[in-house]
Amino acid sequence: MENLIKKIIAFRDERNWKQFHNPKDLAVSISIEAAELLENFQWRSSEEAVQKDLENIRDEIADVVIYAMMLSHDLDIDLEEAILNKLEKNKAKYPVEKAYGSKEKYTEL
Repeated sequence: MENLIKKIIAFRDERNWKQFHNPKDLAVSISIEAAELLENFQWRSSEEAVQKDLENIRDEIADVVIYAMMLSHDLDIDLEEAILNKLEKNKAKYPVEKAYGSKEKYTEL
């Protein structure tokens, strides 16, 4: 993951874009790219969207992850550690014996 973050930051820095990438604007960009991802699914079934727009879906997912990785880098958040910590929190919220096969939120289990 560290190698990937280095490539993303190098791409940004080669273009002198860090000046535009404050935490607020990176968070806004994540939301915008996530909305662009959703557009692929609007008015379609999941199957139809994937069949018709898989390449664009792939690109939009990449955009979301790139912005998230830049934001975590700039805030000095170890993304791998943050993900592992969040998985542990989710384990506590969604124990297998209660959550298995359920779509309910943890407050409803």
